[in-house]
Amino acid sequence: MKLNILKEEFCTALLSDYPAEEAHSFFFMLTQAYFKVSRLDLALNPNIEIDATEADKLEQAKLRLLQHEPIQHILGTTEFFSLNFQVSKDVLIPRPETEELVQWILDDVSANDSTIKLTELGTGSGCIAISLAKSLSGSKISAVDISEKALKIAKLNANKNEVFIDFSLQDILELEQLPENQDVIVSNPPYVRELEKKAMQRNVLDYEPEQALYVADHDPLIFYKQIANLAKKSLIPDGKLYFEINQYLAAETEKLLQDQGFTTELRKDIFGNYRMLKGIKQ
Repeated sequence: MKLNILKEEFCTALLSDYPAEEAHSFFFMLTQAYFKVSRLDLALNPNIEIDATEADKLEQAKLRLLQHEPIQHILGTTEFFSLNFQVSKDVLIPRPETEELVQWILDDVSANDSTIKLTELGTGSGCIAISLAKSLSGSKISAVDISEKALKIAKLNANKNEVFIDFSLQDILELEQLPENQDVIVSNPPYVRELEKKAMQRNVLDYEPEQALYVADHDPLIFYKQIANLAKKSLIPDGKLYFEINQYLAAETEKLLQDQGFTTELRKDIFGNYRMLKGIKQ
């Protein structure tokens, strides 16, 4: 079967649910992963053929995409901060805007300081902690999560990316204090209110872990309050707390930190939304 013909059939089938360029992008992500065939390869050699078994793999992927399953789940991996991460329905798919949070931390922290101690609260796939560990060699980095399944994925990702992270199974809301004082604490906790669900896409609603996403409408900053309290106890003087935040609650989240005595800075992401917040312990 000619891959070029299958491409037209694949992309046409997806047009009812996806823009044309996205459908083409999905196709070549799959051919690269399955057959090591890139967009350029097919352009240079339009007569590339695959067998029936290989064609069926594309067909099954197409059917999953039509159910709005994320392409990252179909492939089983995604890229974040130029690193490769395994993902599944048990962890959030890393977002490009979260890379900006990682970069902010790296810009603030000296890569030459081998004594840095950093903890991520709610690590999921481990993408934040692992990306930081790759750049901050010699630092002592730990990460916690409430999900055993998420921690299993995070540990696999740490091994794949050749870094050591001290992972532990913990409920953030039940933590009273971190084991030792920290220079930096970072968290991308659940912050999507139930009322915001109606604006979300099916690929998120149906396939990503609710526990990592949603908070009750009546107490949407529950995790930020708890983590701010932990940071007050566990950060060294002038230690830094970094959050990814709900853009609709940016002012309220910043005030929460200020009321706890932190000096704060809000930042917008690449889409112009207030998505990041830093607090410096006084």
